[in-house]
Amino acid sequence: MRYSGWKVITEGLLGNTGWGRAWRDPAPKAEYDAIVIGGGGHGLATAYYLAKNHGLTNIAVLEKGYLGSGNIGRNTTIVRANYFLPGNSEFYSHSLKLWEKLEGELNYNVMHSQRGHIILFHSDGQRDAAVRRGNAIVNQGDDAELLSVAQLKEMLPYLDYNQTRFPIYGGLIQRRAGTARHDAVAWGYARAADRLGVDLIQNCEVTGIDTVDGKVIGVQTKRGAIRAKKVGMVVAGRSSQVAAMAGMRLPIESHVLQAFVTEGLKPVIDHVVSYGMGHFYISQSDKGGLVFGGDIDMYSSYASRGNLPMVEHVMEAGMTLMPMLARARVLRSWGGIMDMTPDGSPIIDKTHIDGLFVDAGWNYGGFKAAPASGWCMAHLMATGQSHEVARRFRLDRFRTGHVMDEEGTGSQHNLH
Repeated sequence: MRYSGWKVITEGLLGNTGWGRAWRDPAPKAEYDAIVIGGGGHGLATAYYLAKNHGLTNIAVLEKGYLGSGNIGRNTTIVRANYFLPGNSEFYSHSLKLWEKLEGELNYNVMHSQRGHIILFHSDGQRDAAVRRGNAIVNQGDDAELLSVAQLKEMLPYLDYNQTRFPIYGGLIQRRAGTARHDAVAWGYARAADRLGVDLIQNCEVTGIDTVDGKVIGVQTKRGAIRAKKVGMVVAGRSSQVAAMAGMRLPIESHVLQAFVTEGLKPVIDHVVSYGMGHFYISQSDKGGLVFGGDIDMYSSYASRGNLPMVEHVMEAGMTLMPMLARARVLRSWGGIMDMTPDGSPIIDKTHIDGLFVDAGWNYGGFKAAPASGWCMAHLMATGQSHEVARRFRLDRFRTGHVMDEEGTGSQHNLH
C-alpha cells in the first residue's frame, strides 16, 4: 500500500476502513542472517539499508518494548549538518543529503522541514569560532552563512538584544537544516523495512549474547534463543549494558537529557535557534508547541526522567534569551538516555568478537544522524568494512588518542 494525497481523501470519505497494517507482527524465527538489537531510529534504519542496499532479507530487529519507544521519540527533532571537525563534517553532510530524499524513498511523511538552524554568538571569540565553523561547512560542500545583528533582528525580533551579560553579536545559519517528526521517522523506516522482508519483533528483550571461540552465534531473549551470523548493537543509552552481555566494556556513560514542550501557540518561531551561552535550543512544532531543551543532567542514570535543577537551568537560559517565554505554559517534559563518549563523537565499528558490531555514543547528535548511521552500520555489517564517511568513528581511537573532540571540552563524558 502506497500513501498518497488521493488515498488520504478517499479513506476520509470512507471512514478510514481501508487502511492496512503498517507492518507485520511476526514471531521470531529460530535463525537469521543478521540481528539488529534496538528498534529505534538507528536500528530500524540499519535494518532497512541492510535489505535495500545489500540485499539481505533474513533480518530481524529485536526491540524490548515497542518500536520507537526510546530516544527516537524523546528528542527535540533537530536535523542539521553544521559540524566542524573532519570525520563528523562529512558524516552529517551525508546524513542531511539522505534526509532531503527520505520522504520520497520511504513513501512516508516524516514532516521534514528545512526551516534553517541559527547558532547565536555572544563574544568576539565566539564570532571567530563561528567564522571558522562556517568556512569548514562550506568547504565540506554544505551551506553556512554569517548573520549580522541587523539581519537577526529582522528574522528573530523576539530575542533580547539588550541583555548586558551575553549581548548578541550575530549568528551562523544553515538554511538547509531544520526539523522532522521524530516518531514518524521510526514508523517510516519500520514500514519500509517490513516491506523488504525484515522481521520487526517487539516486546523481545535481549538478555544475553552467545559466542563460541570468539565468534557470535546468536542471542538469548525473553522469547527464547535466536541464532544469527551477525549481530548489531544499536541501543543508545543501553549500549554499556548490552555490550556487557558479551563481556565488553564500552567507553560510554549514560546520562539523561530532558526536553520540554509548551501549549500550542500561534506561529512565532520560524527557525531552530541555539543560544551560544546557555546551551539552549528551541523550535516550534507544527502543532504550535514550543519544543526546547538544554544540557544533560550531568550525572549518570538509566532513568528516562530528569531532575528539577536542570529544569530550572533550561528555563533560565530560555528566559534570558527570549523573555516572551514567561507567558507560555509548559505542558510536559520527558527524558532520553544519552550514550556519551569521552570525545562527544559516535562509534560505528566492529568489536573484538567476530560478527558483533556496535553503533553507539551519539551524545546530542543521534536524531539528525539516524539515516547516515543506519546507512553506515548496514555497510559495516554487510561488508565488514567501514563506510568512507564513518571511518573515523573507530572504537580504538580512545586507546590510541585519535579522538574527535568537536567542542574542544576535553575527555570528560558529561561535558559533551
